[in-house]
Amino acid sequence: MNREQASVLKEEVALSIQEIATDTTTVGEIIDTRGFDAQTFIIQAGTLADGSYLPSIVEGDDSALSDESAVADADLTTTEVLATVDESDEIKKIGYKGSKRYIRCDIVSSATDSGGDIGVISIKGLPANAPVA
Repeated sequence: MNREQASVLKEEVALSIQEIATDTTTVGEIIDTRGFDAQTFIIQAGTLADGSYLPSIVEGDDSALSDESAVADADLTTTEVLATVDESDEIKKIGYKGSKRYIRCDIVSSATDSGGDIGVISIKGLPANAPVA
């Protein structure tokens, strides 16, 4: 049995680790899903003093996401609410099952006073061509 998976996964920074200390929407990076049939966002909290950090997934066909729209719950592996982080060192994931080429994971923070550190990683899988770099 071959347990190696690194050659069939492609990771990208979807939101650089940063301190979020206000109630706001922090916009992530646009992810191009071309060549991959699976997409998962990993949301990671560092030290959180307070607040709740909800992922908001958007999709579109335009490379700049000028046509962005919220992803329907049916096109996600869980709800965005269930992927919310609100504790230090917490990790949550949410998968995308939709058909749009471009997607993005934004973080909507609420109940923040001091805030905390949040980052998001994009993991692409099921590549059309493997191994991936």
